[in-house]
Formats: sequence, structure tokens, C-alpha cells
Amino acid sequence: MKIVSVILSLCLVSFINVVSAGVDESVWQNQLKGQFFSGRAISEAENIIAIEAPYRAEDAALVPIRVTSKINQTNEKYIKKITLIVDKNPIPFAAEFNFTPLSGKADVALRLRVNSYSYVRAIAEMNDGQLFMVKKFVKASGGCSAPIGADLDAAMQRLGRMKFKFPSRAQPNEPNLAQLLISHPNITGMQMDQVSRFIRPAYYVEKVKVTFDGQPVLTAKTDIAISADPNFRFYFVPQSAGELRAEAIDTDGKVFSQTYQVKP
Repeated sequence: MKIVSVILSLCLVSFINVVSAGVDESVWQNQLKGQFFSGRAISEAENIIAIEAPYRAEDAALVPIRVTSKINQTNEKYIKKITLIVDKNPIPFAAEFNFTPLSGKADVALRLRVNSYSYVRAIAEMNDGQLFMVKKFVKASGGCSAPIGADLDAAMQRLGRMKFKFPSRAQPNEPNLAQLLISHPNITGMQMDQVSRFIRPAYYVEKVKVTFDGQPVLTAKTDIAISADPNFRFYFVPQSAGELRAEAIDTDGKVFSQTYQVKP
């Protein structure tokens, strides 16, 4: 009985240590906060933004993340930037999204890779420079090193194809939800090619820009944490009919674009 008791005690201690390590804030406090927001105050405030993420991810390479704003985008007060950080990823910086009053809502939804149990943070910067943060703890592992899909050749053949999903009729002067889908393998540099068995060099979409009639709606800087075949859901406010245009640039300098004619 004593042996069993000792084993159970050791297992319990190990479990507590694993859980404690997972929710450890030291990486953020001691490294990442200073790296990305040196000398700046950050308030945790869910009255400005909120973040949705699964507590336990079904697929670590495809973790759905949704950031929603709690304020209207006006010329006087708006969220101009949202930065996504995954504390325990090999490269913690996941993405930076820039918004304007034309965005209507500073909301964005996407899929991320999460490499180990970690906080996913969204930090909103207001147009007056104030910073607000929300976070969710996600249990996932191996998202950045998950093997590349078996048919990489087919993925490369459709490289850069883009598509907008949007209602057939827009609502003028109201925030309208749109989705942009980009065909790209978004290779992290940590993934094995299942055919060659070699690790492929990193190759991913690093910049995205969306405009409506030439006016910026959403711009983004992205890194390896963005899942393969990136897709982004966002809002914009059309005053009338016009052209929604997206442009994406990858790490090889390839430029891809797509347009969509918006009709009220």
C-alpha cells in the first residue's frame, strides 16, 4: 500500500507540475511583453475586446480563434491594431491586424497553429495609443510541426488562388461580414514532407491587404502560426457599390490578388 501511495503522490505532483508549467505567465511577463510592448501599460479589459478559443483544440494545426470588439469604429475612437501572440509557440508573434473606421468592427476570425499548451493573447491598440489585452488558455501540442499534407504538389499548383465569401447584397452604411480565403501551404520550417521525409524550409503568407474602392479596410502582417490555406473573416462598411480587393504577399515575394464587386 505504501508503494501505491508513493506512486500516486508522484503522479499527482507530476500532473500539478505539468498544469502549472502550462499556465505559466513568466514567458509573457519576463520576455514577450517587453519585446513587443516595451515600457507601455497594458490593461486587461473585456469591455474593449473579447477572444474566443477552444480550451482543448481538436487539431493543434487548425485552432479557431475569434477576436471581437466591444466598441464601434468611429473617427473619434477606434481600435487601430490587434496583435495576436501565442506565448509558447517557437515564434510567439502570430499576426498583427490593422483596422480603420471603414472596418465598422475591429473583429477578426482565423485559424492558428498552437505548438504546446499556451495562452493565446489579443492586444488591442486604440487610436489614442492605449493598450488592452484579453487571453485564452489553449491545450494543444505539435501544431507548428504537424506534417505537411500528403499532396504538396497539388497545393503548390493552386498556390495563391483567392476567394471572397460575401452575401449577394451588401447593407450600405452598416458593418458587413466578409471572408477571404487564400490557397497557400503556409509551411512553418518545422514540418516534414511526408513524401521526401525532409523538413521543408519556411514558406508562408506574410502580408495581406484588403481595400474597398481603394480605401484600406484591413491590413495584416502574419507569420508561421497562421494555419495552412489562411482564411480571415472581417467587417467593412460600404457606402455604396464598389470593389473589394485583396492582395497577399508571401515570403518568396510572390504577389496574389483577387477582387469582388460589392452590390447593395
